[in-house]
Amino acid sequence: MTGIGGGVELGAQAARSRALAVLRVRSRALAVALLPAAVAVILLAGGSTGHLVGGGWDAARWAVSVLALLVLAATAAVALVVARARPAVTPTVAVAEESAPDLYRMVRDLADRLDVPAPSAIALTPDCDSWLEDRTHPAHGPPPARDQDDLSDPVGPARRRSAAAPVLVIGSPFLWWMRVGELRAVLAPVVAGTGPAAHPDIAAARRFIRGLDAAVAATSTDGRGPLARAARGGIGRVSRLLLRGCRVHAAEMERGVAAAAAERAQAVDYGLRIVAQEQVGLAYAGWDRLLTRVALPAWRMGRWPSRLDVGVVAALTELSRRDRLAEGFASRLGERPACDLLEEPGLMDEAVSLLAARLFHGGPAETGPDWAPVGWEEYPEEVVDRAWRTDAARLHRVLDTLGVRRAAEGAAPGTDGPTLSRVLDHLTTTPAEAPVPARDPAADADPDATPDPDATPDPDATPDPDATPGTDATPGTGTATPDDQATSDPQAATTSDPQAATAPDPQAATTPDLQPLTTPDNQPADAPAAPGSADHSDDGNGTEDDDDDLAGTTPRGAALAAGLSAQLAREEARTQALASGTAPPPPGTTTGPAATGTALWDDRALPLLPLQPPRTGREILTAHITAMVCCAAMDTAGATPGLDWLDGPTLLVDGARRADLALHVRSLVETGDPAPLRAWLSDLGVRPEKPVRLV
Repeated sequence: MTGIGGGVELGAQAARSRALAVLRVRSRALAVALLPAAVAVILLAGGSTGHLVGGGWDAARWAVSVLALLVLAATAAVALVVARARPAVTPTVAVAEESAPDLYRMVRDLADRLDVPAPSAIALTPDCDSWLEDRTHPAHGPPPARDQDDLSDPVGPARRRSAAAPVLVIGSPFLWWMRVGELRAVLAPVVAGTGPAAHPDIAAARRFIRGLDAAVAATSTDGRGPLARAARGGIGRVSRLLLRGCRVHAAEMERGVAAAAAERAQAVDYGLRIVAQEQVGLAYAGWDRLLTRVALPAWRMGRWPSRLDVGVVAALTELSRRDRLAEGFASRLGERPACDLLEEPGLMDEAVSLLAARLFHGGPAETGPDWAPVGWEEYPEEVVDRAWRTDAARLHRVLDTLGVRRAAEGAAPGTDGPTLSRVLDHLTTTPAEAPVPARDPAADADPDATPDPDATPDPDATPDPDATPGTDATPGTGTATPDDQATSDPQAATTSDPQAATAPDPQAATTPDLQPLTTPDNQPADAPAAPGSADHSDDGNGTEDDDDDLAGTTPRGAALAAGLSAQLAREEARTQALASGTAPPPPGTTTGPAATGTALWDDRALPLLPLQPPRTGREILTAHITAMVCCAAMDTAGATPGLDWLDGPTLLVDGARRADLALHVRSLVETGDPAPLRAWLSDLGVRPEKPVRLV
């Protein structure tokens, strides 16, 4: 215990010394701001006493006095913005003590064992992390009521604000996956951080840093006029200058606080914490997989799973069953889960699930016909089936635009509907056709490079109307229509619709904390993404990247992929236009089950942490062909849509998952050879010539 106490003291002393360094930066800035005023006072005092007289001194007094007034006004403006700027707050779902008395009791008992102040409140976040967050700023809540006797104490509110303990934010997957003892061991270092946070110098330094950060964010917005923009720019530059001066000291202060908290927490459940840290990594993997593979397709379809935390338990249990390294983790399920510390875990799970949908996808706060909750039992029908049929319908619409006939010559009556044979026949490559050659980097780098004299065209090759993008003719006409050219040319597909080409995609970036466990290349082909996921780079290299991705595919496949990409881009542009046309709720208003914890943050810039990774043209084409195959299997062979907790949407044949579809679809896309896929369909009894039901 002596070693632990010494480590705590060393960490706390280091944190306090760094906090004093931060406060010295503030004091020096204030001294620099007061220096012209001090010089002006000296000059005025010298003039009044008759020591500093003369024309030169009078001019100096006027100049320095005016400069001092300007500097004081600027200092007051900066101080006012820093004090009134609203610090950033993590979107969370507040947990009232009435709804989780056992959880509050456990946290307070843990604080007593650590001999630190207990957190002032508890909140949940849809993330695999836990931390302390200061929410004592007046903008984060209503001011506390003051008694009549408090009016005579002007420093009372400031003392109470500095003494208020921070809020404990807990990742919701921890509550559902971890056991009670594991959760207590994981939270011990976090709760121990309330001790250093209560020190006046550390609290003051943190408030100063948060104020500067909030001031930089507040001044980054455009002003209404040139004067406002100039004022915001000046205040922002001063705030950034002070932040740079405090950056090193603030980082070292937080390291000292963390070291002191870790040393103090070693006295509580240290052995169990080592085991619990393994569960933290496992919970992160399962949560990431659930969001990217299962929840994201539902969000794209206008449905948000209302039991995400229950789903992460199912996903991790399935992982324990598949992975021999995780077999021991399933035995923990017989112990009491930490979610039993909540009075109504179902309602809390629903609130966290809606918050996750809003943060990672940007959904609205209220449920409606286009944004409704979905249970795991209804997921296959409400999400998987609809997603596949929507993709299949889009595929046939693009084929119609390209002028592809619905039925072949001499086909039986009644087969002119949307069939899988239409797709297979269109993508089948004849011997006269060749795949699109891969781009030569050397030729791209040297525009003056001479072509190979041996590479002569084949005089016996007959051009196919569908072989070159942009030359597909409409039946009965001799030329292609403008719509055909706009959707069949890979180059024009990204620019045929100006609105689609320039519309920003709010979900084009992937959060570094929630990366997919697998890349899109090794994603199972029986789990195609739902519509609304055409992510095209709108920068200058977007078209070149698409061309490189489609290199090596067939010409017809490249044209179809370009048409699908353009169609998806137009649909996304329309969706974004409709979403931007609706007035956002005013700041501070809360609706929906997650209303308890969303009043502290601005929800007008959603999604804050988009998950949607960019998809290439080849991936979009593969997903749509897979969806069409699944629709044909469901309508003609009795297959059913299913949900795999680790891979998302899946195709079930006789109750068993068929994960061998990816290789056959990839062969069709890359080489134009439908033989492997037709053999797979024949083995399952799928009839590709039969029409399928679309949406």
